[in-house]
Amino acid sequence: MLAYLRDVLKTAEKEKIAIGAFNVPNWESAEAVIQAAEETERPVILNYAPVHAPFLSMNDAAEIMLYFAGKAKVPVCVHLDHGDSFDRCMQAIRLGFTSVMIDASSLPYEENVNVTTAVVRAAHAVGVSVEAEVGHIFASVTGVGETPAEVETKDSFKNINDVYTQPETAKDFKERTDVDALAIAFGTSHGIYVTKPVLDLDRITKIRAAVKMPFVMHGGSGLSTEQFQTAVKNGIRKINYYTYMTLSGGRAVKSALDKMAAADNVFFHDIPNIAIQAMKENVKQAILTFSNEI
Repeated sequence: MLAYLRDVLKTAEKEKIAIGAFNVPNWESAEAVIQAAEETERPVILNYAPVHAPFLSMNDAAEIMLYFAGKAKVPVCVHLDHGDSFDRCMQAIRLGFTSVMIDASSLPYEENVNVTTAVVRAAHAVGVSVEAEVGHIFASVTGVGETPAEVETKDSFKNINDVYTQPETAKDFKERTDVDALAIAFGTSHGIYVTKPVLDLDRITKIRAAVKMPFVMHGGSGLSTEQFQTAVKNGIRKINYYTYMTLSGGRAVKSALDKMAAADNVFFHDIPNIAIQAMKENVKQAILTFSNEI
């Protein structure tokens, strides 16, 4: 059933868990996530990120995600991940997304506040939830990314406190924007970790003491069960997860094709289901981890 971000986050807060948000760059990933959600009987969030436009347009993604959300037996939020402009967020709302993320975190703080406020005002007018970001979440999508130590050497950041979210900043941002959820930076990284992450999990607790609202973890793939569950205990209520989900599908297909190498015939219709089943199992493990069930 189609749900709103604010509603599934209320469930997360009540149960002291985090809701998994899984990126959908194709039909197969959406099917895998919904199967996992139904088998675990947990709500989920289907994400679409503009970075996946080469694989799937936002228009097509909306139709796929809304289709699966509409027929699902559990609450499913359809969410724009890392919306890069006011116009992109408005496009998502017109397509039927039930929540949007405006990511203006790369802009100067006051500009981030202004852009986020404009999106919140427009989205709330039609009942759509909004997520925003304060701080700098590292990126290592290609395997050669940033770590906290590398960022510290950049001219754009004088020290690590310019990178991680500050409690007083989060409080000010919430008061001025009325955003529904806030992605905070405490050392996680998008993509595959090439070095051990330097996490400041206590920072989540400090931010939560300053402002009571749902917090979001980006770049969570690759963390240990203990790290995930400590983050949830400290106040994370939404966890974005994609890299290791899609890797599981790719590795399963590769393994199957290796076994089929000597076969005369390989049927393409077998391949997507191999990926779906592998991704489903990976997503189930993630959902159970975020729900403190393993």
